[in-house]
Amino acid sequence: MHATLPLLSTTTFPALARRSVEVLQVNLGYRCNQSCLHCHVNAGPQRREEMTAETVDAVLAFVSASPEVKALDLTGGAPELNPHFRRLAFAGRQRGLRVIDRCNLTILEEPGHEDLADFLAAHRIEVVASLPCYIEDNVDQQRGKGSFAGSIRGLQRLNALGYGAAGSGLQLNLVFNPQGPTLPPPQVALAAAYREHLGREFGIVFNQLFTLANMPIQRFGSVLVSRGQFNGYLQLLRAAHREENVEQVMCRNLLSVDWQGYLYDCDFNQQLGLPISRSGTCRWHISEINAAALEGRAIRVAEHCYGCTAGQGSSCGGALGDEPVAAPTCGT
Repeated sequence: MHATLPLLSTTTFPALARRSVEVLQVNLGYRCNQSCLHCHVNAGPQRREEMTAETVDAVLAFVSASPEVKALDLTGGAPELNPHFRRLAFAGRQRGLRVIDRCNLTILEEPGHEDLADFLAAHRIEVVASLPCYIEDNVDQQRGKGSFAGSIRGLQRLNALGYGAAGSGLQLNLVFNPQGPTLPPPQVALAAAYREHLGREFGIVFNQLFTLANMPIQRFGSVLVSRGQFNGYLQLLRAAHREENVEQVMCRNLLSVDWQGYLYDCDFNQQLGLPISRSGTCRWHISEINAAALEGRAIRVAEHCYGCTAGQGSSCGGALGDEPVAAPTCGT
């Protein structure tokens, strides 16, 4: 796989500083039941890296020492494959946190996880579900044959438990990624198209759609290099940069934790090996610090950061702004 950090290190992206940590995003490991083309963590069934019980305990200790933290955002890989996922999610809810499960939907049918949807609903865990298109061929091309059908069954299962229904308090949000080196369509218009198609064809309801730009790192970045599209995609991101998005980028109030417990400004920096350092190459571990000590620190930036500020902007919570245009399709 092509290394992309050397192609991203030199940058003119604006300097940023951290604010109060409100969201703790925890990567529980890179093992996944899928191998998606756009995956920026290069996750898959053959990966074995996963967070240990001791590191999970350190995460919970950090939360207890950091009242600023309001949300626990669990990601992977498929975070649910980590044997400590349920303990961490439950403990987060006990502490009054908003707990988010970044779910690929097909995990709900994996052996040993048949009761996962019931667990999520019982503890009122927010589900952010990846569904990169509402067209079957596009999803199967990006995520593997049969992925779309499994995702639809997963959504229907969650709907049956009350997820996405008005007044249920069970939040179900979907995530869109483009098929290739293009910017996401406007979020509001695409959400309307998702809602109409999924409702009409499958009876599916959901709360919000988040549109995320593909980052030129790991698997997706390597594919761009192989196809001779890497520089062109970076130029597209830079040309679409909007200064007003800089104030809202997620790294200002989000802290990313890798499966070993080391700290990063965002999940993308985690995958590029750009940790939050206390001096030189010495990394901060979550067991050594609390959230208050990180406020005001400089954020490590590189060329990939333009992926968060291009066009309508992109973050783990979706677009930072929106541009009203005619409703697109997810194949654009």
